[in-house]
Amino acid sequence: MSSWISVAEKCLRDEAQALLDLIPALDADFDKTVGIILNCKGKLVVTGVGKSGHIGAKIAATLSSTGTPSFFINPLDVFHGDLGVIQKEDVVLAISNSGQTDELLRFLPYLLENGIPVIGMSGNPHSLLAQYASAHLNAAVSKEACPLGLAPTSSTTAALAMGDALACALMEARHFQASDFAQYHPGGTLGKRLLTKARDVMRTEDLPVVPPTMKLGEAVIHTSNGRLGQCIAVENGKVVGLITDGDIRRAMESSRDRFFDLTVKDIMTKTPKTVPADTKITDIEDLLREYKIHSVLVTDEDGKLLGVVDSFSTMI
Repeated sequence: MSSWISVAEKCLRDEAQALLDLIPALDADFDKTVGIILNCKGKLVVTGVGKSGHIGAKIAATLSSTGTPSFFINPLDVFHGDLGVIQKEDVVLAISNSGQTDELLRFLPYLLENGIPVIGMSGNPHSLLAQYASAHLNAAVSKEACPLGLAPTSSTTAALAMGDALACALMEARHFQASDFAQYHPGGTLGKRLLTKARDVMRTEDLPVVPPTMKLGEAVIHTSNGRLGQCIAVENGKVVGLITDGDIRRAMESSRDRFFDLTVKDIMTKTPKTVPADTKITDIEDLLREYKIHSVLVTDEDGKLLGVVDSFSTMI
């Protein structure tokens, strides 16, 4: 049986090299592009034909989801009624590998006549598109990864990556945060995780709450029945400590003769990790990893126990 892995490897190497070659090609026009988009009072309209159009649609989607209002329009539809969707306060990002695509160039004069800035992205910095544009993003590649050197492969990868680089720069410029990303993706898993708070997942019923004066022999039963591997010491309505099944095992080993005389207070951690109810579960996960613990207590501002969030609760 033939193996085509060598073909795949060459393709991936060629495309990876094409991306690396973009780095030294970055120039002042990239900064100019970011400035034009930041100053745009309307939307960023992305356009392109064929494969460049598919790449443009993805770039528009990425920009829209990361803080830059954007949409894609097919230049073939522009002269059949869609030209009206482009407003004078908008900016147009036109993508063409050759920079000479006729369908794209035909409506650029209209944009310039109406004072609409045009950003070009092409593989030819000397093309008509580059000359028309207020700023040009150079996405040139030395060769396509296609075995025939014909099918858009390296060039489309380069254009897509340049769009990602632009989106990343705009995110930094706008101080776009994870919380902003979640607002744009409320239905996705990542958005749901970023928006979910401790109050949404914490366990509130049948918590293993005990007084600090309880004997350890009895606390063992509460720890087992509580199914959290711990007991929470509460006094006068406030959390004052925590013991885990590990604490109990260590006490049995070190104080075998007087184990049943010990109380929860004797071995409890007096400053267990607590969080407010509005803490994001992503922050709770960071806390669990940092301190190598399996759960945190949720308390109000007075130290009253509201619930418990364990590592299983954050798996949404």
